[in-house]
Amino acid sequence: MARSNSRKTDTIPAARRPEVRLPPLVPYDGGGLEPDGDYDGVRFDGADLADESGPGARFMDCALEGCALDRTELVRARFIDSVLTGVRGVGTDLAGASLRDVEVVDARLGGVQLHGGVLERVLVRGGKIDYLNLRKARLKDVVFEGCVLSEPDFGDAQLVRVEFRDCVLKRADFSSTRMESVDLRTVAELDIARGVERLAGAVISPAQLRELAPAFAAQIGVRVEA
Repeated sequence: MARSNSRKTDTIPAARRPEVRLPPLVPYDGGGLEPDGDYDGVRFDGADLADESGPGARFMDCALEGCALDRTELVRARFIDSVLTGVRGVGTDLAGASLRDVEVVDARLGGVQLHGGVLERVLVRGGKIDYLNLRKARLKDVVFEGCVLSEPDFGDAQLVRVEFRDCVLKRADFSSTRMESVDLRTVAELDIARGVERLAGAVISPAQLRELAPAFAAQIGVRVEA
């Protein structure tokens, strides 16, 4: 009688990545952002959007390249089928914003407010983001690839099919985070400041398990002594 192959296979579902195909774009006229503005098929090439205010604005089929976003107010803004390349700035306010089918490439940002945001089919590739606030955000089919996230806050967020690929997580806060099919196996540096007990629903590598063992032991009150 032939024995069946009982070898387990990788069953964690992969995140669906965005497939952005931009149409011919028109250049941004430099007139400044407007509340509830509608930007369709616009190229923002090196635009200085610092201190601009566009709450509720919609960006569809847009390209933001090398733009300054210091203190830019984009509360509840919507980014759809768009690419942000080389954007930079401190204090960008995207609270409650929605990103769907969006690529963020080589960003240099600090203190980004994305709490309460919704991210679906989003790729963050390269670059460095400090103090990314994703508290109470919902992430589905999101990939962080080859980037550095310093002190990201995922507190009370919901992560479904989220992948961290060859990136660095420094002092990450996963307090009260809910995870489903979250892949952490190829994280180059996994440093969890809070919420290690919330990793249920995530997949880690054997090496990461060894590194996190003291934190897991402390969480359940186990003393480890030689």
